[in-house]
Amino acid sequence: MRLRDFALLVAICLTWGFSNVLSKVVVGTWHVPPLYFAALRFAIVFAVTIPWLLPVPRPVWRIVLVGVLMGAGNFALLFIGLQTASPSMAAVVIQAGVPITTLLSVVILGERIHWRRGAGIALTLAGVLLVVWRPGLVISHGLLFVLGAAFAGSLGAIMMKQMGAVAPLRFQAWVGLTAVVPLGIASAVFEDRQWQASIAAGWPFLAAILFSALVVSVCAHTAYYWLIARYEANLLAPLTLMTPLSTIALGVAITGDRLDARMILGSVLALAGVLVVAMRRSGAPIVEAQEHA
Repeated sequence: MRLRDFALLVAICLTWGFSNVLSKVVVGTWHVPPLYFAALRFAIVFAVTIPWLLPVPRPVWRIVLVGVLMGAGNFALLFIGLQTASPSMAAVVIQAGVPITTLLSVVILGERIHWRRGAGIALTLAGVLLVVWRPGLVISHGLLFVLGAAFAGSLGAIMMKQMGAVAPLRFQAWVGLTAVVPLGIASAVFEDRQWQASIAAGWPFLAAILFSALVVSVCAHTAYYWLIARYEANLLAPLTLMTPLSTIALGVAITGDRLDARMILGSVLALAGVLVVAMRRSGAPIVEAQEHA
């Protein structure tokens, strides 16, 4: 990989990591309703990418369902989870999306799993379970929502594999369109004091929503798709582990996340498992990269 492109990937992963922590601040510290936050984000994404909306990817029902899963489902559940879960723990749990995608590819696409990839799945799930369950077998409900976000993103990625190639900005436009409507309705029905929370947070909230929509969704994801077109996914996938590592570091520095032995061990197991799953043998299928906040 060229040094310039590696520097770009580092910047992308740092952007994703900071976005995870920023999202925690928005919904956890500023108490902005999570569905409202997600709806605003995708409204801006759609407004910026609307010139790429046409022609409509076919079949229409599949791109709509993919958009709902990878947009509304993925981000709504993630932001709800971040209300109570720390960014560090969420960054580890969301890695479950890699083995979930692999397992879904077996069930839906009929792919086969090599024993090394099976071992990686087991390692990842063991690490995630170690992070999710607190001592005394008390489960973290916030992290359950994050796990749901990982599943929604994984199912969307598998369904995306069944479509023809869709240009990144066209895909972003359809995710924005299919996400903003259900998220807006859900926020109106289930949340209140959205405007008051926005006013209370002030200009930092405006900066956060513009950063999330423009820098993270439009710029970082489009740049990552550009790298995928230039390099093999089995080279990029392990390097994107910089995202959870940067999230953990930034979570400790910004939101005061605490790392105990259980968290550290779970993180090591989960990330090692993701690395094993992401690395393919010659000719083996590649696991889709997961959506990041």
